Amino acid sequence: MRLAFVACLALCSAAPIAAQRDARLQIALSKTGAEGAVPSVSATRVLDDRSLTDLLHSGFPARLHYRLELWASGGLFDNLQRHAEWDVIVRYNPLERRYSATRIEGDRVTSLGSSTRMAGVDSALAKPFVPKIAPPAGHGRYYWTGTLDVEMLSVNDLDEVERWLRGELTPAVHGEKNPGTALGRGVTTLITRVLGGKQRHYEARTREYRE
Repeated sequence: MRLAFVACLALCSAAPIAAQRDARLQIALSKTGAEGAVPSVSATRVLDDRSLTDLLHSGFPARLHYRLELWASGGLFDNLQRHAEWDVIVRYNPLERRYSATRIEGDRVTSLGSSTRMAGVDSALAKPFVPKIAPPAGHGRYYWTGTLDVEMLSVNDLDEVERWLRGELTPAVHGEKNPGTALGRGVTTLITRVLGGKQRHYEARTREYRE
């Protein structure tokens, strides 16, 4: 409750929440031999917001949920062929005064490093990431779409985050447990919504190409 009160004071004194104009999600395509077009995903300045930083400093982790989709073009309707989802959890440690980022893709947990400045996290998010997703099944015209939702985890989720970051990380690395389930796909955003915050949503799409 004390964390919620501090967060409330921080948001009440901050300017209205709005995504930065230069914040964006990007999908790049590259050719690698017989595999065809391989997508890589990156995000730029999606955490560059005073209200988000205030909540991070008050102990609320940020959750970045990515979804990448492969679509086949043509006919009356486009068809969804493949999709992949993953999360990035960003936290701030007030004792060490460091930001840290962790990516969760299925049963795989990857540390993206830590930094004393938010710019270090921004740089990690801006590095192209190639998710595990199969190439198109046949010949045709295709394109990729991506979405990114940025939200702050609620008070009810803080204990779960603390537990798997402290002690449940090891079994997850060995595939015995998926840490993403501890956070939940429908994670509550009560804190930001009650205080007038909005979920930040970003979209990206590639050009159509032929395989």
